[in-house]
Amino acid sequence: MAVSGSLVIPNQSPVQFLKPKRPNLRCKKHFCLKASAGNLQDDQEGKMWIRKENDSWKIDFYGKKPATPLLDTINYPVHMKNLSTTELEQLAAELRADIVHTVSETGGHLSSSLGVVELTVALHHVFDAPEDKIIWDVGHQAYPHKILTGRRSRMHTIRKTSGLAGFPKRDESVYDAFGAGHSSTSISAGLGMAVARDILKKKNNVISVIGDGAMTAGLAYEAMNNAGFLDSNLIVVLNDNKQVSLPTATLDGPAIPVGALSKVLTKIQASTKFRKLRETAKGLTKQFGGDTHEIAAKVDEYARGMISASGSTLFEELGLYYIGPVDGHSIEDLVPMFEKVKAMPAPGPVLIHIVTEKGKGYPPAEAAADKMHGVVRFDTKTGKQVKSKSSTLSYTQYFAESLIKEAEADDKIVAIHAAMGGGTGLNFFQKRFPDRCFDVGIAEQHAVTFAAGLATEGLKPFCAIYSSFLQRGYDQVVHDVDLQRLPVRFAMDRAGLVGADGPTHCGAFDITYMACLPNMVVMAPSDEAELMHMVATAAAIDDRPSCFRFPRGNGTGVVLPPSYKGTPLEIGRGRIIMEGNRVAILGYGTIVQQCIEAAHMLRSQDTYVTVADARFCKPLDRDLVKQLANEHEILITVEEGSIGGFGSHVSHFLSLTGILDGSLKLRAMVLPDRYIDHGSPQDQIEEAGLSSRHISATVLSMLGRSKEALQFK
Repeated sequence: MAVSGSLVIPNQSPVQFLKPKRPNLRCKKHFCLKASAGNLQDDQEGKMWIRKENDSWKIDFYGKKPATPLLDTINYPVHMKNLSTTELEQLAAELRADIVHTVSETGGHLSSSLGVVELTVALHHVFDAPEDKIIWDVGHQAYPHKILTGRRSRMHTIRKTSGLAGFPKRDESVYDAFGAGHSSTSISAGLGMAVARDILKKKNNVISVIGDGAMTAGLAYEAMNNAGFLDSNLIVVLNDNKQVSLPTATLDGPAIPVGALSKVLTKIQASTKFRKLRETAKGLTKQFGGDTHEIAAKVDEYARGMISASGSTLFEELGLYYIGPVDGHSIEDLVPMFEKVKAMPAPGPVLIHIVTEKGKGYPPAEAAADKMHGVVRFDTKTGKQVKSKSSTLSYTQYFAESLIKEAEADDKIVAIHAAMGGGTGLNFFQKRFPDRCFDVGIAEQHAVTFAAGLATEGLKPFCAIYSSFLQRGYDQVVHDVDLQRLPVRFAMDRAGLVGADGPTHCGAFDITYMACLPNMVVMAPSDEAELMHMVATAAAIDDRPSCFRFPRGNGTGVVLPPSYKGTPLEIGRGRIIMEGNRVAILGYGTIVQQCIEAAHMLRSQDTYVTVADARFCKPLDRDLVKQLANEHEILITVEEGSIGGFGSHVSHFLSLTGILDGSLKLRAMVLPDRYIDHGSPQDQIEEAGLSSRHISATVLSMLGRSKEALQFK
């Protein structure tokens, strides 16, 4: 076991006279990179300048593509190995400018990537990827990594159909050591790679980069606990930008600069000789036995505790050798730090605590309330985003407004989210009811059981979690909520296909994993008005758990309930939207809109179908299913979910009742049994085979009109 310990660096040096005197910089010449040749007027009006000024790099954003002469020579990390510190700083400045320009045209995750530019440059300069494994937690911050690992020419395709993924992806590049998208997985994955390396007798390094937000999840602590026990060489980089929720807030302000003495102490603590000395001392004390080793370890810990920052002892007790905090925007500090840690001969996990600022180097991001975390296209000069206008709000906003109305009428309603106040819309609820909204951090397991505890005392918790994120708390849904029949209400946002975020965030499985639970009421609205009614329905259900799913994107524009206050629905009762003959289409969720569109398309073929909205998967509207089956030759179920969901419940009911023993033709249209890559929502629904065209073609094919069906395929 490596010596657990820490070197914690104070924010300000108590020994000011140790600071070297700065030279007079007023006479220094500025080193400028112009975007293109041309007269001064052209440069001032339309170009971007990158220049070194007063020992730091400055970027003026004017809207056009910047000149990046050094970055243009870097195709892979190997091309960075011989660069000097000054050249690495220049590379970082050009990389930051390139990211701003690229994301201004594509949209995506901006500020996370800007915050790790220097870190990414330092890591790829010191370590030898892909042999050395660099794992990016979540992956929002991976844009500079992608640019430096052979993908710069494709960055204009990021998050687009057939383009680069927005997160690290193993089959996209050998430099992506581990796929990401969900939070807090990097240390566990890194530890597994480190142990595998040791078993296979390899010598490569493993580096896990994790943010302070991701550190709020239990998985990270489980991994660190195990890492301290297994004692394999593992480098954990804690990227501390004081942002623990998404979209991020600015309550804590910018990171405090790291003082000169802090830099010196960090270098000493990371030095090979210092580490060797402490490991040797540890070995000697072990030989004497008894309490000698423990006493020596405690003396070491308390001696260094005189300069300790709060929190470091936690990492020490978990068995990680703590170094920091380090200025995460200083190439001059990061490179020697990583070089010395890389050269350490002593075994064991190391945690390097770096301090960064989200959105660093781009003033509009630094000033924005959300740090410009996730953006659409924007003007690089002002940061103003070019958001498309819509006559309707998002489903997320309709959910939030409806929940606020329910909470105004019932003071027992409370809301819980897992570091996703912006994403779930609960930031609006929190503003209205600050004492009744709880952000538990990136901790879905805790969120679910916390909600269960609230329910035991008579409160009415609404637990708002993305469909794909709720997968992380599924055991708690089963064991702590459904088994005890506790009335927790789950609002599952981002249900179904999610466009640019791709398969990591696709809510494909919630119908299946919720509807199999004996006590759960499972609902899905066909439009925003139905969503408001289901919020009211969930609030009224107080004897068992319930859930409802809704998609990413905007509403359809239907007439809304007065004041956004829904009316509780009859449990387990669907509705018929339009009546036809021979063929019935039974939709579940917002895919009903595609069913309605298909019905209108089929009228051009002189075919009139019945369209029904199931509303409930559990309890199933058995009377409605029987009616549709008995009055039609063909019954088609449609859902934007995986196999095993709504269609399976319908077919199971029909088989048990013997209806399938007759002449009824039954088909279930579901998401294909594979993951669908990122792309536009329309491209994804077409690839999934669930568009109105596919529904129309299925109807005509089942009617024996295959040639006519071809025009819809």
